Amino acid sequence: MKIAVLSGKGGAGKTTVATNLALSLPGVQLFDADVEEPNAHLFINPHFGDRIESVRRNVPVIDPDQCDPCPTCVQFCQFNALAKFGKRIVVYAEACHSCGGCKQVCTSNAISEIEREVGVLRWDENISGIEFWQGELSVGEESSVPVIRALIQHVDDRKIAILDAPPGTACPAVEVASESDFCLLVAEPTPFGLHDLQMTVETIEPLQKPCGLVINRSQGDADRAIEAYARDRQIPVLFKLPFDRSIAELYARGIPLVERDPSWKPRFRELFDRIRSLR
Repeated sequence: MKIAVLSGKGGAGKTTVATNLALSLPGVQLFDADVEEPNAHLFINPHFGDRIESVRRNVPVIDPDQCDPCPTCVQFCQFNALAKFGKRIVVYAEACHSCGGCKQVCTSNAISEIEREVGVLRWDENISGIEFWQGELSVGEESSVPVIRALIQHVDDRKIAILDAPPGTACPAVEVASESDFCLLVAEPTPFGLHDLQMTVETIEPLQKPCGLVINRSQGDADRAIEAYARDRQIPVLFKLPFDRSIAELYARGIPLVERDPSWKPRFRELFDRIRSLR
């Protein structure tokens, strides 16, 4: 079972939920798919050692001696990874999506492809009972999707996989959600939190995935607006984390809540049981 933990913005509590849920269950894989700024390792403290896997993709190279240069490849590319300057075709490798279309439409066979490293994967096979994987996008790269795809390929279908998704509603978050069996949404009970939750729900709705809601920094009457929205959209509220200074202090020190207070482990296990019942 693959559970994508999603939020409409950074700082909503997504990593808090993902790491504590993983630490509360046996035989879990935890994937930090926020490859632009992974931070789950701060709470899991993995020992990567020399375990590293390069993530590569193909990008075009123009042979100036063969190139006409006609604008066919430039007109074909929907991502503006190719541009014509005078009699030269210039490649912006960072913007390339590696579709290979430019090579196919080239009328003078002037385009070949080379491999380009866009990121790396690191992992620890057993830390606190968790198999932990982390993706890291190379500095300067525009698209994190290739690294996320490479990361998800290491999901073991025999295990529970918790995917800590990138924040927001752009392509990287959609990539994680589309590969999951269940979308666990994390939101704060504030006007901004409600707005970002609405964006997330509208984004993943076409995927037709079962989903549920965790309210982080829950605070009594403050939850009413977000609970009303969840009822209207028939999204069950599965779990609440209270607005508590001690929880925030543990987070700031990189200490998982379930490690400092083991009484939270059964609550996170109940959260998983609710997720499983809705799948």
